[in-house]
Amino acid sequence: MDLEMSRRRLYYFHWYLDIPSGTRGEVLTSRRAVECNQRTLPLSVEVKQYAKEVLDFSSHYGSENSMSYTMWNLAGLPNVYPSSGDFTQTAVFRMYGPWWEQCSSMPQPFPRMPLSFHSQDYIELGFEEPVYPTALEVLETYHPGGIVQILACSLNPFSQNPPSDVRWEVLWAGKPTKSLNPQARQFSPSIKQISFATNLIRLEVNSSMLDYYTELDAVILRGVKERPVLALYKTPMLDMSDLSDGEDEDRELEACYGRQAEDAKRGTGNGYFDKLPYELIQLIVSHLTLPDLCRLAQTCKLLRQHCCDPLQYVQLSLQPYWAWLSDASLGYLQRCCTMVQRINLSWTGNRGALTVTGFCSFIKACGQGLVCLELSCCHFLTEACLEVISQTCTGLQELNLSSCDRLQPQSFGHIAKLTQLRRLVLYRTKVEQTAILNILTFCTELKHLNLGSCVMIEDYDAVASLLSTRCRSLLSLDLWRCKNLTERGLADLASGCRLLEELDLGWCSTLQSSSGCFQNLARQLPRLRKLFLTANRTICDSDIEELAAGCSALQHLDILGTRMVSPASLWKLLRSCSGLLLLDVSFCSQIDARVVQELSAHFPAVAIKKSFTQ
Repeated sequence: MDLEMSRRRLYYFHWYLDIPSGTRGEVLTSRRAVECNQRTLPLSVEVKQYAKEVLDFSSHYGSENSMSYTMWNLAGLPNVYPSSGDFTQTAVFRMYGPWWEQCSSMPQPFPRMPLSFHSQDYIELGFEEPVYPTALEVLETYHPGGIVQILACSLNPFSQNPPSDVRWEVLWAGKPTKSLNPQARQFSPSIKQISFATNLIRLEVNSSMLDYYTELDAVILRGVKERPVLALYKTPMLDMSDLSDGEDEDRELEACYGRQAEDAKRGTGNGYFDKLPYELIQLIVSHLTLPDLCRLAQTCKLLRQHCCDPLQYVQLSLQPYWAWLSDASLGYLQRCCTMVQRINLSWTGNRGALTVTGFCSFIKACGQGLVCLELSCCHFLTEACLEVISQTCTGLQELNLSSCDRLQPQSFGHIAKLTQLRRLVLYRTKVEQTAILNILTFCTELKHLNLGSCVMIEDYDAVASLLSTRCRSLLSLDLWRCKNLTERGLADLASGCRLLEELDLGWCSTLQSSSGCFQNLARQLPRLRKLFLTANRTICDSDIEELAAGCSALQHLDILGTRMVSPASLWKLLRSCSGLLLLDVSFCSQIDARVVQELSAHFPAVAIKKSFTQ
């Protein structure tokens, strides 16, 4: 009788929580039996979904006009898995390993970055049905291990009525790892339960420890439509209002503690801190991250003064806090950032988190002393924003607009007013011919220029010619996937920009070795440290031998895809270029695995890359 009563109570308990009765195994079996996107599924049945659409991403290896190696391959069913290897049908980010970070074209790192922030790239995926996630699976088909964070968003990207309050929650986070096995795997970490349904998932990646490009094939989101009982935790948000004047708090402190509050206002009653020099406390505080500064500012008047001192914000990266940054946040920071010189706002402000008005107000208030402005993937930017930057930040030396692909072409003309620019990144933007020529005409101090995947530039020969006459101090140039550079433009570039140390001509298919352009390049640019000739099928032994003779400082060389380079020329190159660190010979038909093994044994300091397809 007691047993029967217990069973009935258990049944009603399950019915009340809408949990299927039966054993745990039966429940899981019944849930996974229905793996589709049907809207009529019972609330407690687990739904399995593949990504419906790729919504946003920071970079990709592929072209803007094809599907090969692009992030768009992550939408839909898997194309490759469970096979392993280098496949064009997968999603591949632009960089891997430590080699890009070693280049002089990379910006200086920002101080006081949180130790938990490892992300270098991201991709955002939309799914058909909002669900409470129970599992997430990423099908990695080559060199896995790059994913460092998975987030979910409360916003439905396909809804016509977006909520006013958009929240992001971290489902899982980890550190960069180096997988010992490049083979395919299904990555399914244990994820945190959240208090809202989601159909917008973000993957963040750090490929710095990987031996080669990581390749992703598909993402599976599993979840239920009814909120789980335990989904009650809410991630604490960064509250930059803690950096406000705090007059109300001071009055409350006075009322509660009387004389102690008066002492605090006069800078007394703080124990040994009153005996320390101001500069020493500043040094101690300078090691804190921004959230810690916000918290410390609330402890007492003395420490608030230190936490809000503009000298603490001379260099400031807000990229790790992209999910929480808003117009109000920038408003609170304005008083502290009056002396800011370098600021990183990359990834911030998307989906309405920042407005043009809020951004422009901040730049007008704090931008007069800026020398470095990082705005990668800031999709809120408009022409008005660039106009304010050009008018306010007259001493700007570094500007990064990488993957700001929603900026209209006419916006870029304002950059020409920033005549002190030394570094300009326009990767994956809609900059056009007229705008880039104007920029090069007036920004003659440029040392680093990235025009990778800028598909709206019609004549790269004209760009190269103008660079050779106006920007003779150029140290690095990225022309990744420019489709119309010929030997004439390359000859002008080599003759005028003799200080070049980095040159990326990857996937520039109009350059032909038979014209002698690469041999001329090697003779004219003896300072070259990085040269990417990726996927140029015409590279031959004479080009490699000329590089060996003329570019002894070479450190990074990519000749992926050539059929005309023999082992003999590579031996000459490796003997001559003693500082070589990276050599990519993937898909070079004359360089097989045995040759790579022999070269690696004789030159162990060189990372020789040879990808495979299973």
